[in-house]
Amino acid sequence: MASTHATLVCAAAALAFSGYAAAINPATAATVTACTSDAFCYCVNADLIAAIDEKVAVIRRLIAEQKAQGKAVGYLSIPLSTAAGSYFNVNAKVAAEVKDRVEARLGPHAAWLLNPGAKDFALPSNASGADYMLMWTKVLEGGDGLGEFDFVYFVGPSDFARHFGLDGNGDMERLEAYYDNLAKTDDGLKSVDKRSFRDYYALRASVVYSYGSHDEWNIVRAVNERRRDADGKTGIAKQMGVFFNGRAVAPGLFEVPVAPGDAGACRS
Repeated sequence: MASTHATLVCAAAALAFSGYAAAINPATAATVTACTSDAFCYCVNADLIAAIDEKVAVIRRLIAEQKAQGKAVGYLSIPLSTAAGSYFNVNAKVAAEVKDRVEARLGPHAAWLLNPGAKDFALPSNASGADYMLMWTKVLEGGDGLGEFDFVYFVGPSDFARHFGLDGNGDMERLEAYYDNLAKTDDGLKSVDKRSFRDYYALRASVVYSYGSHDEWNIVRAVNERRRDADGKTGIAKQMGVFFNGRAVAPGLFEVPVAPGDAGACRS
């Protein structure tokens, strides 16, 4: 929104990924295990499966429209939810800034970066993290399991530091001042402890600490593996580009899975 909250095992929470998810009430929502073509399984709200599939179809059409314009299409993985000192409204701003910066770097007429945190991609308000990750896993995998995207950009600490103007000189104090100024106009910030906010953005602001981004990393790894296996002669050359913190990831890194987020079957 962020997953993703970068490689394959199973997937993550929308609260740690999109900022739009609300906790499911187990007393009113029946859950079911839903799996994707690359065997990522999630315990989702059974009543939302149709809405998820509809949204996937909409997003795929949007991607197709961008590709029809001759653009390289990318996916942005960034932690977005309010959790552990992180604040959604700040993260949403960073996501928009990174999208603009990456598109400007590559050329806005040549590249388009999908920002999962955009409101257009929100599911119904009772959606959980698993519901969101089922949706984004299907989008990342594509209809054939070989992926919809040309590249994936995983947000790192430098991307957040740029937003706050951190320069390695009194960074925590600058974050405290940022918090104080934002609190004057954003009442929602009251839900985040000032010290937790400071420590998160100084020490942990990155996909490394995101459930959703972890799963997105694993999904990307799985898709690239399928691309390699699908064409033994040129499959390696046809893998998605993978970037973290503004730089291309070394092959040994993006071929290794990380700890999963919310992926997994429903527990009885």
